[in-house]
Amino acid sequence: MRLSSASHPGRARPDAEALLLHVLGKSKAWLLAHSEEQLPDAEASRYNELLERRYRGEPIQYITGEAEFYGLPFRVTPDVLIPRPETEHLVEKALELADRFPAPRIMDVGTGSGCISVTLAHHLPHAQITAIDLSGPALAIAEENAKRNGVAIRFLRGDLLTPVAGEQFEIVVSNPPYVPLTDRATLAVEVRDHEPALALYAGADGLEICRRLIPSTFAALIPGGFLLLEIGHGQSQAIATLLAASGFRRIEFLPDLQSIPRVACARRP
Repeated sequence: MRLSSASHPGRARPDAEALLLHVLGKSKAWLLAHSEEQLPDAEASRYNELLERRYRGEPIQYITGEAEFYGLPFRVTPDVLIPRPETEHLVEKALELADRFPAPRIMDVGTGSGCISVTLAHHLPHAQITAIDLSGPALAIAEENAKRNGVAIRFLRGDLLTPVAGEQFEIVVSNPPYVPLTDRATLAVEVRDHEPALALYAGADGLEICRRLIPSTFAALIPGGFLLLEIGHGQSQAIATLLAASGFRRIEFLPDLQSIPRVACARRP
């Protein structure tokens, strides 16, 4: 199998199967029942094209245009980051905090595919959710995902909180760019060569966006409101310093499944 010699040989079989199901438009159950059948020439040619793209490192989610997040389906393209399991920790905390407010106003800064805002809207139909992104193509994908999942979200284009100047919110969530530019060479080829740089990199130390986002968020939160940020490996101390300097209190960090601090949570007093 060609994918066995690619960058992730351990995923060769499931990736090949996923691409085959995508080409055929069939379920895994169907494939098991028809495993001895031969692919027609047209489907075989298409399948080989997709295998070659995966072999060269293109993420399977971009090849199929599909990703799952928090049990919901999302369309993804190279204009948006691929939703990751780590971000589900941020969503879980946001859902927990939302219970404190009867009709929370929630803002998702840098929404990308809309995976955070759409998931929150799906689980919090009583909330008023706003999603912002600097990228027009990303917003188009997010709007498509909102329609696909049957949720209502206000989408705005702009830099960080600029489009909502003067408004206030109970909760602000963000998965901002946080990869240091100096780390680019260490990233997996799927990320480095295929995911949007605008959504990945944040200056030499990965904190360039947070230095602007944190103080502007403090001003946009009601007293008692919360900021939730996904952060990079090794950034918790620097983020804690930035949060405290802007006036945030009750700063805590939530670990991912590898016990790495992944989500910063802070409250405006």
